[in-house]
Parts: sequence; structure tokens; C-alpha cells
Amino acid sequence: MKKIIISFSICFVISYGIKAQDFLTRNANVEFFSHTAMEDVKAQNNEAVSILNSATGDVEFKIAIKSFHFAQTSMEEHFNDENYMDSQKFPKAGFKGKITNIAAVNFTKNGTYNVTVEGNLTIKDVTKPITAQGTITIKDGAVIAQSTFSVARKDYNIMGQSFVQNKLATNVSITVNCQYEKR
Repeated sequence: MKKIIISFSICFVISYGIKAQDFLTRNANVEFFSHTAMEDVKAQNNEAVSILNSATGDVEFKIAIKSFHFAQTSMEEHFNDENYMDSQKFPKAGFKGKITNIAAVNFTKNGTYNVTVEGNLTIKDVTKPITAQGTITIKDGAVIAQSTFSVARKDYNIMGQSFVQNKLATNVSITVNCQYEKR
């Protein structure tokens, strides 16, 4: 019986130590921006969920497509219809990857650290590998991650109707801002 209690205690301590390295946010901000001579298109989503493991560098995002909001209601309706994001059929986008240089980040010391993130971005029914540069800022125990990268609309089958092609940039800029809390 004593061996079982000791084994259980060791497993509990190990699993607690692993969980203590996770950071979570349920309100990450994801913004996309398209600029053309005809029109700027900008949308924000403050409901992205992300988890970051500070020991392994594993990072994951899930985002509801219908949670993107635009200045104009008509843009939001077009964005969600079947010609663009088809949010009825593909309600979520996601990213799963790794911070390749996580050892460069000291989670116990205030500072801003440059990081590289590699992984797979899934939008609609397409998953493609991406690499992005970003920063992790540690300030009094808070973990803030930021990155801006670009994706080609055609790579993810986001074409829209032909009469609006000149209004949308070929490559869309995506900015991610997360303020994580220890899980």
C-alpha cells in the first residue's frame, strides 16, 4: 500500500510540474488586414483560444470564424458566406506548432525575446506549414506573445466573387496578440 501511495504522489508531482508550464488565453486578439488602392479591409477577433507550453515551445490556437468583426456589417456577412470563409461549413481556423527557440525565452525574467514559430495553419479545408517571427514579452510574470505574418488568400481557397478581386489584397496580413495566464 505504501508503494502505491508513493507512486501516486510521484505521478501527481510530475503531472503538476508539467501543467505548471502551460499558459492559456481565451481572449487572444487576431486581426487581419488587406490593403489595395480600392479599399482597406480590416477585421478583429478577441475570442481566440491559445495554449503555450513554456517547456516544450508547443503552441496551439483555435479561432471561431464568426467571431471576426468588421467596421461594416455587410463586410462581415460577405466574409462568412460560402464565397469567402464559408463559416457555416468551416466554423473554425487553427494553428498548431512550436516555438523553435523556446530555450532563448527566460520565463522568470522580465524582457522581450525574439522567437520563431513553425507549424501548420488550417483555414477552411486547407492546412499548410508556415513560419513566423514574433516576440514574447515577460513582465512581472505576465506572458505576452505577438506576431505579424502574411498568408496568400489563394493558398487557403479564399477567393471570393470575381467582381471584388481588385478590392482584396493577394496576401493578407495577420497580427496575433496574446496575453497568457498561467494555467
